[in-house]
Amino acid sequence: MIEYSLLAALVVGLLGGVHCVGMCGGIVGALSLGLPGGQGVRQTLPMQLAYNLGRLASYTAAGALVGGVTAVAGHLLDIRAWQQILLGVAGGFLILLGLYLAGGWGVLRRVEAVGGRLWRRIEPAGRRLLPVRHLWQALLLGALWGWLPCGLVYSMLIWAMAAGSAAQGALLMLAFGLGTLPNLLAMGLFAQHLRRFVARPGVRRAAGVLVIGFGLLEWWRAAGGSG
Repeated sequence: MIEYSLLAALVVGLLGGVHCVGMCGGIVGALSLGLPGGQGVRQTLPMQLAYNLGRLASYTAAGALVGGVTAVAGHLLDIRAWQQILLGVAGGFLILLGLYLAGGWGVLRRVEAVGGRLWRRIEPAGRRLLPVRHLWQALLLGALWGWLPCGLVYSMLIWAMAAGSAAQGALLMLAFGLGTLPNLLAMGLFAQHLRRFVARPGVRRAAGVLVIGFGLLEWWRAAGGSG
């Protein structure tokens, strides 16, 4: 089922772009501020790509970490149905994520608040990289911003915990990160038009309902509906 999980993670990243624009839109827009000669696509795109490469690297590393830790824990503890338990937890977080995206319930904001303690230690380093004038600055900024407290990313990390190994956890988070890429690239290049589109309640509700569907499917898998 890893092929299904990777495809689903890619789709969740794409749908979750309605949240990414709000969370990361400011920093993505700031990438063009230090550029000479205007802010056209030719000047901005390399910075956007470098930033997102760094962000995806952080997501992938985090997925490998949580996937590896839970895989080792499952072997050491020898808990029966360990994978089903993790799938059930992951499904629950995806449902919460869907409600969050749809604007119906903000419980994941409390999870973000917990992650904010770590972010307060990382964020000053990111500020020192602004304004971004070189590709290496954009790359490092993206790598740091990958740890931004975000209910969307945290929900996906819970899913990566159930992936079964460090490699599969890394692949799942990489697929998710690639799914977020179109929205954030578009935010950097066509900020105003995209912001108006994703602000529509219908867009957010549709994204939330589809992510809830993925969560219910994970519950079905946890109950033995598939291998």
